[in-house]
Amino acid sequence: MRWLIAFSLLVVALPFAGPAMARDSLGMFGAWGAFRDPQVPRCYALAKAVPSTLQRDYPPYADVAWWPRQGVRGQVHFRLSRKLAANAPITLILGRQRFSLTGGGGDAWAMDKAMDAAIIAAMRSSAEMIVNARGADGRGFSNSWKLDGAASAMDAAAVGCAQLK
Repeated sequence: MRWLIAFSLLVVALPFAGPAMARDSLGMFGAWGAFRDPQVPRCYALAKAVPSTLQRDYPPYADVAWWPRQGVRGQVHFRLSRKLAANAPITLILGRQRFSLTGGGGDAWAMDKAMDAAIIAAMRSSAEMIVNARGADGRGFSNSWKLDGAASAMDAAAVGCAQLK
């Protein structure tokens, strides 16, 4: 009986699988995965934030992306767990280094390409990264990510997009 239900769900889901299957998995590396979407084209390393029981407006994740057609290499992005307060500071902590990010809604980025490169370098030598910010409700919050596997996932994403144009 269970196999019949599973088969039925598979048959119903197949027509919707096309867009999801457009992404190629380049591998899992610790807490991080690397993916390629040749139709866009883009590649990225991605990880979910450490789980929390605190309030969340969004499922938080961090990614580092390559967009060959736009000439973007190693763009750091954070989807934070809460909607951000307008003009509130967003701080990324990597070891002893602190970076002031820019953002809005529930997203944060490095200020420029040089900061992207500095963040990636710091990610390669740190065990964890933490983003602190203030939510739209005025309360502070933080999201954290383990960095085991991040360097390998970023390398896989960079290599995965090396030939895409």
